[in-house]
Amino acid sequence: MARKFVIASMLHETNTFSPLSTPIESFGPGGPLQGEAAIAELADTNQAIGGFIELARKAGAEFTVPLAANANPSGLVTRAAYEQMCAAILDEIRKGCDAVMLDLHGAMVAEHHDDGEGELLSRIRRLAPGLPIAVALDFHAQMTHRIVDNATIVTGYRTYPHVDMRLTGERAGRTLLRALAGEVVPAMCWGRRPILSSTLSHTPSRQPMKDLMDRAIAAEANGEVLNASIFGGFPQADIPHLGLSAVVAFDVKRPGAGDRGRALLDSLLEQAWHRRDDFRYRGEPLADSIARARTMTEGPVILVDHGDNTASGGTQDVMSVLEEVFRQRLDDVVAGPFCDPLAVERMVEAGLGARVDIDVGGRVDMPALGLKGKPMPLSGKVTAITDGEFVVTGPMATGARVRMGRTAVLDTGRVQVVVSEGRVEPYDLGVFTHCGIDPRRKRYVLIKSRQHFRAGFEPIARHIVECQGLGVTASDISLFDYRRRPKPLHPFESDTRAEDSPPT
Repeated sequence: MARKFVIASMLHETNTFSPLSTPIESFGPGGPLQGEAAIAELADTNQAIGGFIELARKAGAEFTVPLAANANPSGLVTRAAYEQMCAAILDEIRKGCDAVMLDLHGAMVAEHHDDGEGELLSRIRRLAPGLPIAVALDFHAQMTHRIVDNATIVTGYRTYPHVDMRLTGERAGRTLLRALAGEVVPAMCWGRRPILSSTLSHTPSRQPMKDLMDRAIAAEANGEVLNASIFGGFPQADIPHLGLSAVVAFDVKRPGAGDRGRALLDSLLEQAWHRRDDFRYRGEPLADSIARARTMTEGPVILVDHGDNTASGGTQDVMSVLEEVFRQRLDDVVAGPFCDPLAVERMVEAGLGARVDIDVGGRVDMPALGLKGKPMPLSGKVTAITDGEFVVTGPMATGARVRMGRTAVLDTGRVQVVVSEGRVEPYDLGVFTHCGIDPRRKRYVLIKSRQHFRAGFEPIARHIVECQGLGVTASDISLFDYRRRPKPLHPFESDTRAEDSPPT
């Protein structure tokens, strides 16, 4: 008799400083997908749930997908949304199954739970105490005991931009299948260090994280352990369990495996601790960044506004970097997408070819930073209007359908400004090409991103210039009023010690 699996995704990276609420409608086109619709949308994508589905099919297992929920990073997930999503997963498990495979983020904060993933896993474990559970997590997960203690296997992305999401699902799923077959008996150890690391400094392809991730990858590849994952954490969350962490899974059937797993874990965390100062971000003033870009004669020059990044919870409507681009008179620029449904409506009403004077952006206040929204007045010609939909062809989330909402282009002469109804981080060239703009032919490309842009835009870039714009994803952590973070925590407290791990 074929085994039955429950496969689900529930993904949200919660920026507790973001003014944007996260209701159930945020988790998909009109809400989460379910059943055959979810399978059809996600099976062939470069996402962890896609890897789970492929493994289940190859194993000849029956499987159901009661929930496929993925929301752009934003503020707290509403209580109603969280409970609805958990109920969908639990109700399906309650019908009976042999295993569960979960595509989660690891940094979900709901209105009533700081550890959204740990709470879900705890509920599953209470419902089905012996049920095998595989979990794939984002590299920016905030690890807790409740996640590790209630899962059979945990794996995390090894890349940032996240181009290995499907592979991460496959890593977790393969270990689970081996456990079901009796080949291995997985156990996990984990730890955390009190380091608040900048997301701009902990990408695994570059130091100081590269050596650590390379060591984890090698240990898994050579069979030293079953799985090894490092998590940089997500700094824009004011919660008690912030920190850099690692999880190592080993086979208890192998003599000495536990000792080797714990030795690897200690080595990874100790190395991270010694490099703690290297995980801080040190940038330059915005005006200096744009002035430096102005001297670069060959494009494309990618201007990266990391202070207002959708994929970290930004509003995507802060205009500070574009204002500086105009002030310094950069030419041959494409910029966006900026999220402003009102401006899109104005341009749609005016129609293609119309000249308009409109305010763009600055619709959302940011109380956590004491910032008021500041729209930017622009004049130009409406040169494109689209439905904002395209399929990703680049290496991150390949095959996924992106829905930006209606999108319009305002050509000011110097700058083509792309404005959309929805928020989407530009990790794929499709944000521009779908509305007839080829960023490869522009001198300057202004986008709101932190690292994901590297998937699609780094290959075309002559230069990359990081720009410290305003917003709730700013890299300067001194701008944020942390009230619930653990203490001590590096770099806030200079006397922080390695053993000062945040509570769970």
